[in-house]
This record gives sequence, C-alpha cells and structure tokens, in this order.
Amino acid sequence: MRLLLTNIILAFFIVTSFGQKTKSYDVVVYGGTSAGIASAIQSSRMGKSVVLIEPGKRLGGLTTGGLGQTDIGNKHVVGGISREFYQNIGKYYQIPENWKWQERSDYVDEGQTRTEKGEDAMWTFEPSAALKVYHQMLSHEKVDIVYGERLNRETGVIKKEGRIVSIEMENGKRYTGKMFIDATYEGDLMAAAKVSYSVGRESNNEYGETLNGIQANRINRTLKWTLSRNAHNHNFIDAVDPYVVKGDPSSGLLPYIVEGGKPGIDGQGDKGIQAYCFRMTLTDHPENRIPFKKPDNYKEINYELLFRNYEAATGPIEEMYTYGDKLVPWINSPMPNRKTDTNNQKGFSTDFIGQNYDYPEASYEEREKIVQAHRDYQQGLMWTLAYHPRIPQKVRDAVSKWGTCKDEYEKGSNGWQEQLYIREARRMKSEYVMTQKNCERIEVVEDPVGMGAYGMDSHHVKRHVDANGFVQNEGNVEAHVPNPYPISYRSIVPKKDECENLLVPVCLSATHIAFGSIRMEPVFMVLGQSAATAACQAIDQRKAVQDIDYTLLKEKLLNDKLILEIE
Repeated sequence: MRLLLTNIILAFFIVTSFGQKTKSYDVVVYGGTSAGIASAIQSSRMGKSVVLIEPGKRLGGLTTGGLGQTDIGNKHVVGGISREFYQNIGKYYQIPENWKWQERSDYVDEGQTRTEKGEDAMWTFEPSAALKVYHQMLSHEKVDIVYGERLNRETGVIKKEGRIVSIEMENGKRYTGKMFIDATYEGDLMAAAKVSYSVGRESNNEYGETLNGIQANRINRTLKWTLSRNAHNHNFIDAVDPYVVKGDPSSGLLPYIVEGGKPGIDGQGDKGIQAYCFRMTLTDHPENRIPFKKPDNYKEINYELLFRNYEAATGPIEEMYTYGDKLVPWINSPMPNRKTDTNNQKGFSTDFIGQNYDYPEASYEEREKIVQAHRDYQQGLMWTLAYHPRIPQKVRDAVSKWGTCKDEYEKGSNGWQEQLYIREARRMKSEYVMTQKNCERIEVVEDPVGMGAYGMDSHHVKRHVDANGFVQNEGNVEAHVPNPYPISYRSIVPKKDECENLLVPVCLSATHIAFGSIRMEPVFMVLGQSAATAACQAIDQRKAVQDIDYTLLKEKLLNDKLILEIE
C-alpha cells in the first residue's frame, strides 16, 4: 500500500513539475554498453516500455569499440542474450559478402578465446560486425534509443522516499521511470543517486584477501594453484634507468613514474586503478590500412623508457616478448578480414599506466582530456615503434606494416575509436560485496544471477623505482580461477536505504580483485539481462528491487537460458 501511494504521489509530481520535456517509461537504462543493450532487450521482451540512453554516439561500449577478442574463461557459462549475441556473430560471418579483405577459409583464430569447429557461436569479430549485430537485435524490440545525452551529475537525479523519480540530462530533458538501470562503465547514475561506492584498491585485510592492494614484491604462496610473481609480469627488462639523465637522481624522474618513485607497502590499499588503453583495431591489408601518424603534440621524452627498454636487452630482441610477433610490445589477436584486436604486453606498451586515477570522479570535460591524453600517448607510441630511429630496425619493419582501418569507426576518426577501455572505475558497495573468496569458491552465494569464469586479472596500476634504482611497473595480477563461480543478485542492487529502484550490472559491488575477474563483456551482458528481469518483476510485484521473490527471478532466468551454476 505504501509503495502504491508513493507511485501515485510521484505520478502527480511528475505531471505537474516536468512538462513536455519529460518522457516516461517502465524501465530507464542509462548507458548503451553491452550490458545496457542486454537490459533494454530483456525489458522489451518482458513487455515493458524502455528507453536506452547512450551518452555518446555509438552503442555497444567495448564490444563495438575494439574488444573483439572475447575474454571469457569458460564459454559454457555464457547464456541468454549474451550467448544469442555471439551466435548472431557466427551467423554474420556465415555470409560470404561479409568477408571483404580475406577469404573465410584463410582466417585463423589464434586468440586466447578460440572458436572451435562445430560451435554454435563465434567469439572473435570486427567492431563494425558487433555494431551491426546489436542494431539487428534491437530492431526486433520496442526500445527507444537516445544518443548524445549525458546525465546532469550534479542535480539531475530526482529521488523521493528512497526511489528515483526521474533523471535529467545536461540538455534539460527528463526521463521518468519505475525502474532505473545504470549500465555505464563509470557508474555515473549510481553515484549521482547517492549510492555508496569505492574507487581504488582495498587492502588485503579489509575482506580477507591475498591479491588486493599494492602488488610490488609479493610472491603469492597461499593459493592452491600456481601464481606467477605478479610484479614481474608485463614489466621492464632488467636495469632500465628511471632518471632523465641516466644515473643522476638529481635530474628528476622520467615522465609517468610516480612522484617520489616508491611503490608502497604490499597489500595496502590505495586510490590507484588498473591502467586504461585503446583496444586498437589494426590491419596489414594495404588497401585498408591507415599508416600511423605522429601526433602534433608529440614529445620524445615520453617514450624514453621505451627506447631504454630495447637498449637494455642483452640477448636477441625476439626474446623480449611472449606473444605473437615477439619483436613488438603488444598482443595482436586476429580478427576476421585481416584485422586485429591489439592489446598491451610487457613493460612499456599500450597501457597508459598511472594516468587514469582521476577519471572515475572527473567532470565530463576533465574526462575528455584524460581520454585525449590516452589517445595522444598511444598514437605517439605506435608512430615511435614504426618510425623512430632509436627503435631497432627489425622492430620498425614489423610495426610499420600495420595501421588502423579505413572501414572501422566513425568518419574522420582515422580508424581510432572513441571508446577508451575503462577496465574499472567506481564499484558499488551494497549489502553483499563479491571478493576473492567468491572467485575461489571458498564462499558460494545462494542468489546467483550469472557466473564469472575469467582469472582474477589486474593490469598495472603505477610505475615506480625499485630498491635497486631501476624502473618497474606495479599492480599486475594474473590469478587462475579454478572453476566458474556464481555472482550474487545482492551485488547488483544497492542497499535498500540508499535506493529501491536502481540496478547496477556493470559497476557492481565487488572488490578490486574480484571485479578484475567479473569485468568481462559476456558477463556484463548476462548481468544486464538479469538486472532487467529483476526490474520488470519488481514492477509487477510492486516491490523494491531488494524485496522481490528470488525464487521467481531464478525461475525466469533459467527459462531464458541463463547459466547460474556449473553442473
């Protein structure tokens, strides 16, 4: 009765206060990421009116923004709309006309997630293909799609008696809803709704973990499976000097090494977040390749550590790197049509280490500057590797045959995407926090809405000077997850006293290290679908999202072919 009365009051408040700039829906999804798309599709399929608001110009987030090499861990736990997407990718590449730059028979899937013969889905794809598939899936649904409208993060969330009434965009438009889903990588709606959250790394002591906090010198012997020395992965060749003038600390540190040079104490928490980069889509096809261009604001000193890293090699250059072409500091995972998903590898690569700390809480304008700084850094890196005379000739020869793609991303972009790889930003703090113990199945939740399966993974967080006076990176963790594990429903809903009609499938409640396992696009789609299912049931049951009948939620998720536990 209280909830019904509240809704009547809110309806009167909306009609009398907002006027013609307001549109009303059952479900309002903010963020056109993979999770947002899955949320919108599921809401439509459950008969609810739904709007999908994308602050930028392109749907799909990282799935259409370069991350075509799908990180999963275990394909068998990908179900529902998420699996439907990858099945549709497979159907797309069955069409001969979609193979323009190479014969289908010539494509060799050599990434870490490979499509095996006879599978019903395909796990590697071009960004343009993902975008077409998403639009095709949405075309069958009743979803209003809005582009280019950003939330007014200061005063744009109107709450009444613990529920969001409406959200207002920067342009003054308002969207009212019975339920709201924050599907952004940043958690902007969640934060604006005054929901509790964390940024950075917790200490190991806070949740009884071993892989959180600073990871400078730790050799982990507590796990039952093998774990490499985290500090030594994706790091520099031995004895790379960190100072502007070699051997002279008084000359100052080279760019992007932490002030003071010290890494901190192992296991302690800090405000650092794992590095961002662009997952570049590259090609070596002469007709489709755009050569790497030197940025107008190029500064050679920004790449001095790269030069010194090559110069410090005592053996063949080919021994420096692990994956693919061992001359270059990247991982090129083959995509169809002679394209790649290119990712970070080793000490000095595409990750712009330590330059993203302010991003989660930054204003839109400040974020744009951070994104541009990442783009400038990475464009400068690629030009340096391809053409700078201090780079070994064999490396330049290997890199310069590559370039960005003429047929990917928006016109005028020179083949560079807008979507930065936001590996983590804010993380909600709800009644249940997913931790390392969940990933290890030491603790197993009883209210699953999806499953994680990828390793507990963190890219480096900072660049520092080690005890010997040389440069090192800190923060990398690559810990095996022995089996898929369930993700709690309570981790995607806020505390009830903070908000009763909001779900957060991306910036969910998890520690830094647990989020490092959960943060995969197939999982985000699964959680997006689960969030929408819960939202629709909360509407039908006239309850807060925290109070819905989990038995009914589980029944619906299983009927929609989501996987909630391993057999």
